[in-house]
Amino acid sequence: MPPLTPSQIQIVKATVPALEQHGETITRHFYQAMFAAHPELLNIFNPANQQTGRQARSLAASVLAYAAHIDQPGLLGGMVGRIAHKHVSLDVLPEHYPIVGEHLLKAIAAVLGDAATPEIMDAWAAAYGQLADLMIGVEKDMYDQGAAQPGGWRGFKPFRVAQKREESSVITSFTLEPVDGQPLPPFLPGQYLSVQLQAPGRNTSQIRQYSLSAPSNGRSYRIAVKRELPSDPATPGGLISNHLQDHVEAGDELLIHLPAGDFVLQNCDRPVVLLSGGVGITPMLSMLHALAGTARPTLFVHAALGHAAHAFRDEVNALAREHANIRTVVYYTHPTPEDQRAGHYDESGLISASSLQPHLPAGEAEYYYCGPEGFTRAVEGILDHLNVPAALRFTETFGPSQTFEPVLSQ
Repeated sequence: MPPLTPSQIQIVKATVPALEQHGETITRHFYQAMFAAHPELLNIFNPANQQTGRQARSLAASVLAYAAHIDQPGLLGGMVGRIAHKHVSLDVLPEHYPIVGEHLLKAIAAVLGDAATPEIMDAWAAAYGQLADLMIGVEKDMYDQGAAQPGGWRGFKPFRVAQKREESSVITSFTLEPVDGQPLPPFLPGQYLSVQLQAPGRNTSQIRQYSLSAPSNGRSYRIAVKRELPSDPATPGGLISNHLQDHVEAGDELLIHLPAGDFVLQNCDRPVVLLSGGVGITPMLSMLHALAGTARPTLFVHAALGHAAHAFRDEVNALAREHANIRTVVYYTHPTPEDQRAGHYDESGLISASSLQPHLPAGEAEYYYCGPEGFTRAVEGILDHLNVPAALRFTETFGPSQTFEPVLSQ
């Protein structure tokens, strides 16, 4: 597709205020119309994220970031990479892009009304075409490289549950082995797997991503799944996560995609601080295993409600005992008297700059953090207080990203 003209770039950038004002309305309109015309795409998208609006906000955030930086494509690499990894994990294909483009442009025209002039719509058609070509190219390379590597495959492949283990009151781990017995390709610490299954009573399949929580060994993958209870009567619980916990047992088969994800441990010699809240511990575990025994000083910080909700505690403590470069700090927000007597934690209450700072390694460190929204916001505030530059911050969002500022700033 020919590159955008200077006037088209100017028009797209000039629409940023309208997108900021109407972006979520446009994307909600887009999803409703697209699913009505193409219900088969419900096999890709998480209905809970549609109901809560997270998917619409994520698309609005990506469209807004693209429009704002369309004249600086070099700054978009982090966002494109993050979206491409998610698309590959969902098996998004080139033929999906024209469908999305058609309904996105119609949604822009419908919401903006008379303000959507032919010049604006032509500019946005060209802008979407340029982005689609970029995404298709990046994703094709990822698909080809994934399939070409030893043990690689395309699409979803049958795996058998070799072990199911309760790790805490709400988290269960699943060790998965390929049904065909072939060796597995390695993955980068921090990446995730996609699981595809059809829950009883549903006429569409569903895909969910779960972080890999054990080191790469060429034989099996381990994921950890949190039971997701409804936060209020209007919010659904975790359809697939709860199905896995309640109904999938050792010996059952699941369809699994190749590992994906751009939240990965960087290859350098700086000290590392890993910060996790709740189930956010899962990507940190594979990072911790990779760091064990290296020359990189590593601080592993985890926040949980209490001992009952503290997953993988023994595994982390064993790594810290065996490897001198690892130290741990545990926060319990609601410790019990037994937690106090047994010394299960180091700090009580919410994580804060004043309680964390004495534990931090000397010198410039890299910070990796993952957990619920409240936890990640608190960590970002702490890192701001410590004047940690964006280039040394790495984070993961479970679910559709609500902002792409972290990867854009890097």
